[in-house]
Amino acid sequence: MSRVVHPIEEESYRRLRARLDTSHFPPLTRAVVERVIHSAADLDYATDLVMDEGALHKAHAALHSGAPVVVDVEMVAAGITRRETVCRLKDAVAGPGLTRSAHAIRLAYEQVGPGALWVIGNAPTALEELLTLDAAPTLVIGLPVGFVGAVESKAALRESGLPAVSNVSEKGGSAVASAALNALLYHPLSHPVPHPDAHSEEKS
Repeated sequence: MSRVVHPIEEESYRRLRARLDTSHFPPLTRAVVERVIHSAADLDYATDLVMDEGALHKAHAALHSGAPVVVDVEMVAAGITRRETVCRLKDAVAGPGLTRSAHAIRLAYEQVGPGALWVIGNAPTALEELLTLDAAPTLVIGLPVGFVGAVESKAALRESGLPAVSNVSEKGGSAVASAALNALLYHPLSHPVPHPDAHSEEKS
């Protein structure tokens, strides 16, 4: 089912592009940059975000072929309206040297295994924990927010060499993380990839 874009959203994008030239970005990078900016009304994300177009292409194909999507908190899940997501925070407990968010990442990895798309928009410790696992992610959208650990965890993500969307500053959060994933969900496929569970994965 194709997505119907509301006129208010169309006008918002028109105004965004009137204030910021995004035409030099490759297609998927442009889609992510614009949707993140749209979610936060913050033009600085155009220079703050870091990503690779080739990695986005692979993630886009995997996402539309049904790869699992894992989120660190329910607020990220709430922003992803067209796919089911995995969030294990309710099942997690804190322990010595392990935050609840980090434990949730361990539980999620035990559930989904390698090849998932990971969307982390809240806890730096969740991103740090993911980097200790042999998760072989298709993509890590690592956009945790905060003054403690956020910058460092995102820098570690970039240094890891994993396919990723991150940003350099302390900014981030659930809304921008889900927006980055939605940009890939909403971007059309050049050659549609059939998936037997495609309709069941969409929410109304």
